[in-house]
Amino acid sequence: MSQSRPPRLWDISAPVHAASPVFPGDTPYQQQWSATIGPGCPVNVSTLTLSPHVGTHADAPLHYDNAGAAIGALPLDAFIGPCRLVHAMGCGPLIEWRHIAHAMGTDLPPRVLLRTYARMPVDRWDAQLTACAPETLERLADAGVVLVGIDSASVDAADSKQLPSHQVLRRRGLRVLENLVLDAVPEGDYELIALPLRLTSADASPVRAVLRALG
Repeated sequence: MSQSRPPRLWDISAPVHAASPVFPGDTPYQQQWSATIGPGCPVNVSTLTLSPHVGTHADAPLHYDNAGAAIGALPLDAFIGPCRLVHAMGCGPLIEWRHIAHAMGTDLPPRVLLRTYARMPVDRWDAQLTACAPETLERLADAGVVLVGIDSASVDAADSKQLPSHQVLRRRGLRVLENLVLDAVPEGDYELIALPLRLTSADASPVRAVLRALG
């Protein structure tokens, strides 16, 4: 009996290394070797220093709310399950509802990923990143969405001080993924797997995010 072909996986995680872009003022990725293979030492062991917002990551409510939960305290349900990837390239500084309305419907999964780049800048900081309009997040929450992901570094404009979209996340209990790499993935429905680490006091966590074809 022939075996069925395994479903295709899309790795939508940004590479993490010393040159990975970070929000201005944030801590970049650094790695040092605390042990190396040699006489008397059988293993390599590294020490990492980084912001949990480097690369593809999940924000915790603690990131934008002093009373919010740390990332390790969040239930994992929102970070795994059916999702819809929606293309909104070239829409300007904010993703408004009209930019994604073509992909909304009564069968909308509880997770929505938004692609804004033709090619996500994994090698540089983009101060002109496309963010998500607060009203768009409100309407997604109204539609039953529990997680929103985006391929830019923030759901708010890079120079925002009020963070209105992050405040919608807080108020509506939405989970968020940022810095996704969606360049190679067609618009459509997938299974999302993007589990954060159980960091018990952190404001965010790196994730290894993948999409798996349905069916």
